[in-house]
Amino acid sequence: MERENLTAERIQEFTCSPVKQQSFLWDKSMQRLAVRATAGGVKAFIFEGKLDRSTIRKTIGKTDVWTVQDARKEARRLQTVIDRGIDPRVQERAQKAEKAAKVASVEANRKYTLKALLKTYTDHLSAQGKVKSANDARSVIKCHLLEVNPSLSHKPANSITSDEIADLIRCVHEKGKKRTPGILRSTLSAAYNCGKKARFSTELPTTFKKFNIIQNPTDVIPPIAVNAGNRTLKKNELKNYMESLGDDTIDLALKLALYSGGQRMVQILRAEVMDWTPETRTLRLFDPKGKRKQPREHLLPLGPIAASIVSKLIERARDLDTTFLFPSSTLKTHIHNSIPGPRVTTIASTMGGEPFDLRDIRRTVETMLAGLGISLDIRSQLLSHGISGVQAMHYDRYTYTKEKHATLIKWENYLQFRTKKTK
Repeated sequence: MERENLTAERIQEFTCSPVKQQSFLWDKSMQRLAVRATAGGVKAFIFEGKLDRSTIRKTIGKTDVWTVQDARKEARRLQTVIDRGIDPRVQERAQKAEKAAKVASVEANRKYTLKALLKTYTDHLSAQGKVKSANDARSVIKCHLLEVNPSLSHKPANSITSDEIADLIRCVHEKGKKRTPGILRSTLSAAYNCGKKARFSTELPTTFKKFNIIQNPTDVIPPIAVNAGNRTLKKNELKNYMESLGDDTIDLALKLALYSGGQRMVQILRAEVMDWTPETRTLRLFDPKGKRKQPREHLLPLGPIAASIVSKLIERARDLDTTFLFPSSTLKTHIHNSIPGPRVTTIASTMGGEPFDLRDIRRTVETMLAGLGISLDIRSQLLSHGISGVQAMHYDRYTYTKEKHATLIKWENYLQFRTKKTK
């Protein structure tokens, strides 16, 4: 193999042999370095060395990009790598993989933020049919994270510290909020738990795994007790509230919620025409609360007053050609559950005295039902709360229809009696 010192002129004159696919011009100064010329006219510096009796050939770069001096320097570096017992090709692949991992990590940090984790969580709630819970979570996230601390919301979710979470919740508490700190903490905790469990749970969306959540930063923050409300309306207040309700759609929803035993407004508003069975005067609601995978069917055998309200709503729905008992202005969906609340607030303000809201109405109904001698078990069935555990979920299939119907008749009679008695 003839060798001569590579120069720009010699490289310029060097061509591939016409009877070969490639030819080599070896350097005399750095004997592992050569110029390779192909039949296609491409010229490049190459390095050729030996490692464990195996030939290693690696392209350095094209001759119109690399100078001879730089090519010799790179060849010496490659020989040093081989002298250390390392295949430079393997080393290069490892370096590329490491660089790609860093790029992927940067991309993940940009994409899988706290904001993105919380959106994934609220979307998951919506997909489970827990629309109210999802909307409540979105509201507290928007008001107490995205708007007040956007820099924190854009940090990688798996890099958020417990101190940062505690400071965020503390800020809400210092604003004088009572229930909100606990709601914010439970929302953050639930979102992180989904991310943490997703690696092993086949029931959680795969997207959660991409956040690479190893630990929940809210675990060290004690749960914040949400003080239970204790406002109940007096009998004359309930009478005045009832007399304030008219016959528009919102007021009919409030009436039906009251006469049907204090049902949750969000469930009442979702009712459709097909949920009414006129023969038995039974209204079907669906309760998605708790850890149920599917909303629980909640049957209400109504008394005559509540049934007449539903009948009126059915007639309106048919006249409007809609399937919803409480249609929105577009008739394509039901009224949003945020609308009746302000109406109750307005009535309470007009009445004067201590303010009250929808939760207070529901609490009042259950308190009065207890006063009428209705047992805790029947009240739980009627108001669809506290129905959980192995027995309720897997064994108890009794619908309590007779008991609920008797309770609603008794409740309507009580309301009518109180109304007539105070006139």
